[in-house]
Order: sequence, then C-alpha cells, then structure tokens
Amino acid sequence: MRRKKTGAVRSKKKVINGIEFASSLEAYTYSQLKEKGIPFEYEGKKFEVLPAFKFEETYLASSPKKKELTDKTGKSVRAVTYTPDFVGDGWVIETKGFVPSNHSFPLRWKMFLNLIKGQGIDVYLPKNQSQVDEVIKRIKQGL
Repeated sequence: MRRKKTGAVRSKKKVINGIEFASSLEAYTYSQLKEKGIPFEYEGKKFEVLPAFKFEETYLASSPKKKELTDKTGKSVRAVTYTPDFVGDGWVIETKGFVPSNHSFPLRWKMFLNLIKGQGIDVYLPKNQSQVDEVIKRIKQGL
C-alpha cells in the first residue's frame, strides 16, 4: 500500500481592507489592533540583521546547472533582513502559529532580537488569539 505524501501545513490567506495577510492569526491581530485604536504599521519596517558583505577568501560552491564547483571568490553576499508583522511605538508583534522545522525564521528571529537588544523595544510572539488578546491588553496599558 502506498502512503500519500502530505504537503506542508499552509495557513489560509485572508484579505481585510485590501491587505492580504499570510495567516488568519495575522488578520485577527490586525483587526484587534484597529478595533482598540492602537497605532501600528503592518510589515512596514524592515530590519537588516546581517549586512551584505564580500567574501574575499577562496569560495568554491556548486551551482544548480553545473556538475563542477564554481568560483565565487569575491562575490557579494546579500544582506539578511527581517520584517516583523506589526510595529508600533516601542513594540513589535510577530504572529507565529506553526513554524516548520526547516524554516529560516528561528535564526532570523534570534538575529533580530540581538539587533534590537537594549533599545527598549517590547517584543511579543503570540501563537493564538488568546495570546494576541493578552498582548494587546499589555500594549494598551503602556499607552
């Protein structure tokens, strides 16, 4: 008997006010922030957690179309960036329901936390609606 291949768990996209959200949890957070009158930006600020650089030492790597190694010495390495879901005055919310194990998020998240440490920015990582409600209550108390 053949086993069925199961794909990755995909969140359902939702559109509110012409904005397409990556998950229903993002859409819920957006709605709650609006309802409570809390000013914020949705994916409005990008952080460079590792700047671009040139690697001058010997760098040989495989490429998808060639069997032999390609010389990439002196090539530019792109910056690593992170864009939080919601950014307000002194706080950041990143909604995460399910994160697949091969996802790059955990590493980017750690780099982001390192970048903003000591800047007085409160960080929230809710995973469900009740946690979003708790986060919004805390933000409202700080306003």
